[in-house]
Amino acid sequence: MVTVTHPDTLATPQGASDAWLSVKQLSDRYSAHEATIWRWAREGRFPQPVKLAGNLTRWSLNDVEGWEQTQRGASE
Repeated sequence: MVTVTHPDTLATPQGASDAWLSVKQLSDRYSAHEATIWRWAREGRFPQPVKLAGNLTRWSLNDVEGWEQTQRGASE
């Protein structure tokens, strides 16, 4: 029997509490084009993605939320 895991519900190492976000989820979250998310990451203005397997790349929710906090602090 083969178990298929949806990419957005991938298990994390034991003891780690993290969720993973796709570029589509991030583009929806920030109302930005997917290419903009990739450009921000490439320019170092956004957390770096993690390559989980083959063609599966996701962003750590913890990293993204940390980045959001720094953005809020910078705007105050």
